[in-house]
Amino acid sequence: MTGEPAMAHIVKTEPGEDAASKVLEARIYGTPLEALCGHVWIPSRDPKQLPLCDKCKDIYETYRMFNDGLNEKPAE
Repeated sequence: MTGEPAMAHIVKTEPGEDAASKVLEARIYGTPLEALCGHVWIPSRDPKQLPLCDKCKDIYETYRMFNDGLNEKPAE
């Protein structure tokens, strides 16, 4: 297998949008998603089985510093 190693990404969402619902819909319809790091993909694997993208993690941590309402980890 060639290409980038498989990583779990944090989905970019709009205010009030549920990330888990967005991922499920993308898996059903085969629509691409955009991650916080800018990576675009069509979800097809269980992200819990993959290592988290370091760029997405760093961006999420930065958001947390400025938004008290964010959880320590992004919602599943």
